[in-house]
Amino acid sequence: MNKKNILIVLLSIITQLGFAQTKGSLEGKIINSAGVAVSDANVKVVGTDFGSQSDKNGDFRFDAISFGNYILRVSYVGYQTQEIAVSVDNVQGNSISDIVLSSSEEQLGEVVLQGSGNINDFTRAKSDFVAKMPLKEIENPQVYNTITSELLQEQVITTFDDALKNAPGITKLWEATGRGSDGAGYYSLRGFAVQPTMINGLPGVTNGSPDPANIESIEVLKGPSGTLYGSSLISYGGLINIVTKKPYSYFGGNVSYVMGSNGLNRVTADINTPLDEEGDVALRVNTAYDTRNSFQDAGYSKSFFVAPSLSYKVNDRLSFLINTEFYHGESTNTTMLFLDRGAPLQVNTIDQLGYDPERSFTSNDLVLENPNFSLQGQMNYKISDEWTSQTVVSRGSTKSKGIYSYLYEGTQFFQGRDEVPGEVTNLDEGIALNRYISDQNSTTLTTDIQQNFIGDFEIDGLRNRVVAGLDYYSREVIDNSSGYFGNGIIYIGNASLQNVNESVYGIYNADNYITTNDSGVLSKAGSFDILANAQRNNNKVKQEVYSAYVSDVLNILPNLSAMTSLRIDQFESDSNSQTAFSPKFGLVYQPILDRVALFANYMDGFSNLAPQNIGDLESGVPLQTVTFDPEHAKQFEVGTKLNIVQNKLAATFSYYDIQVSNTVVQIDPFTYSQSGERYSRGFEASLTASPVEGLNVIAGYSYNSSELTESDDIDFLNRRPESAGPESLANLWISYRLPETVLEGVGIGFGGNYASENMIFNRQLAGVFTLPEYTVLNASVFYDVDKFSINLKLNNLADKQYYTGWSTITPQIRRNFAAAVTYKF
Repeated sequence: MNKKNILIVLLSIITQLGFAQTKGSLEGKIINSAGVAVSDANVKVVGTDFGSQSDKNGDFRFDAISFGNYILRVSYVGYQTQEIAVSVDNVQGNSISDIVLSSSEEQLGEVVLQGSGNINDFTRAKSDFVAKMPLKEIENPQVYNTITSELLQEQVITTFDDALKNAPGITKLWEATGRGSDGAGYYSLRGFAVQPTMINGLPGVTNGSPDPANIESIEVLKGPSGTLYGSSLISYGGLINIVTKKPYSYFGGNVSYVMGSNGLNRVTADINTPLDEEGDVALRVNTAYDTRNSFQDAGYSKSFFVAPSLSYKVNDRLSFLINTEFYHGESTNTTMLFLDRGAPLQVNTIDQLGYDPERSFTSNDLVLENPNFSLQGQMNYKISDEWTSQTVVSRGSTKSKGIYSYLYEGTQFFQGRDEVPGEVTNLDEGIALNRYISDQNSTTLTTDIQQNFIGDFEIDGLRNRVVAGLDYYSREVIDNSSGYFGNGIIYIGNASLQNVNESVYGIYNADNYITTNDSGVLSKAGSFDILANAQRNNNKVKQEVYSAYVSDVLNILPNLSAMTSLRIDQFESDSNSQTAFSPKFGLVYQPILDRVALFANYMDGFSNLAPQNIGDLESGVPLQTVTFDPEHAKQFEVGTKLNIVQNKLAATFSYYDIQVSNTVVQIDPFTYSQSGERYSRGFEASLTASPVEGLNVIAGYSYNSSELTESDDIDFLNRRPESAGPESLANLWISYRLPETVLEGVGIGFGGNYASENMIFNRQLAGVFTLPEYTVLNASVFYDVDKFSINLKLNNLADKQYYTGWSTITPQIRRNFAAAVTYKF
């Protein structure tokens, strides 16, 4: 090689080395003023694509940053944003001193302080929605439980029903049916039926089951909450509020695949990206595709879900947030056996029923579709250091299209359309179930507009945290569905069947095998033959509610606060106009500030009751309209909240007593009485703890006693309401991550749920049907590192057959398996 070529090679090597040495790393640690590491703080190198979050120890690191001078921006909600000048000039690495974040008086979001080596991802220290203002849980006199996205991920949760099993005092009553107007699932909460109807504290009505893909947390609020949330969408037992995932200022996300028993295949993605260099405009998209079969002999569901959300921080005072969700579900009905409400029960227990829970008595041709859309727009404007204006608009549309079917016990049945009813006789054992179908075509439209003013100020040295708001809510249901028509009989038992026209019906014999004619009444074609000329509904029902509310948390002393709230509702519909007032009071005394709290509350809920038209012109009884006063529920509650052992243990213990008055009961076709009263009282306990490194525990227990104490209808008098669910409920989940020095990222989880006996049917005339108690145990093994995780979950370890219901019987899934693989970026 000549000298010229050697010189060129040397120059090339030197140039490459020079370029290689123009990049270095940057690392640091973020702590608060108390010296505690702050995890999940946003760290951004301004003007570059470098952005990340601090880890559990408060540490962050960027690699391959070109030499130069930069501005490092560190932000975390609840702290003042820090901007620090840094230099990258050392190939071996550039380390900066600890970055200390100071608390901000602008407590607009949730603050989670996590110490080094000890994280509890199963709790949230505060909420922006429960009190409609930023308020720590220990400062709030209302009891609520939070189910976090971290817990859902660890448990491989793919359904909303399974997610709610992590909150004490709530249990499923009724599966999501998908039918019009009220197709979402029903749950029992403090003795009252409730549906998931709230998203980010705003109306979020659905006719199906919410997809977990966009859930940051689920807040289960306990007790009548009419003062802040009205009456149209919640129950006296409380409400379920879904908090969605929000955009953040740097690029990140994950992609996950879940496979499992019964043909489960689920793909999800969570992608966030800033749309400008500063991260002031950010877009986040969550999406899921889910398909699975029923555990029974027929049935399936598939759905597609996408939820784009956009945030825009105009300046330090003005910001916007838009959340949207698009969902399309297609499924068969979950099998529910409706008990006869008009005659004495033929059987009273599952054993007497003799039902094979693997039989669905349906067809994959009988399908319901549930398209759903929701949009929420929010504008926050900081008027001053003490006041913030919040303007929110919510719009939703949910539909039901297709065939809805159900099974109803009864010895009388209809042969479809205008034919004369027949009868099944000699039922000295077993039951006959009539199968009814309807062609659903229903749409529910909701609109909500709120204007809130949120303040944090002092008067004569006393701190006041206030929310004052105006609310307009509109709900319109458009129903063009068909009526219900007979479509077969299912008989369970060994009695003989008489007076049954088998050319019209599909009949199941004692072995649950179908014996039917060739036309196949269980087919889609057979069903549409029945519905072809069915008369359609042409109903449109609209209600509007105009509301004003105010709530003030007054710190009388640093460790003593009082909450005083009041709401006025003006309810309007085509047939009704009512006004209702709802007060709320609460006291919190903290003998040890931010550690131990004693609380008491008085809460009010109400329902606007529609008038009833009574009379019968054919029999000469003139029609007349009967109106009613609003029904009210009043709760008194006392308890304690704990946040001790250096934030390693949080617990709530409470006793509540709810009294409902002005309940309307129908005595006969021409008589109504507004004289009903009932109580629901009980005890609840919840605990989340991380006592040692790597160990997380969440547990809960509840006991509820409910009874209708006064009523002119003797059928339910002095009995536990069927909506009250089991008296005792318990939940537990324990997970342990092995120390990093042994097997980094490896962990195990174990837990389950217990429910006592449940009187799903409890009437003097018809009798009682009781579901047995059950205990279901689950376990998981997982491996989780920075960019990758795998989680194996086995549900219902003992293969327990159990049931839920609300005057219905629904078998639940037995042992099943799921495996999730996630890549994080």
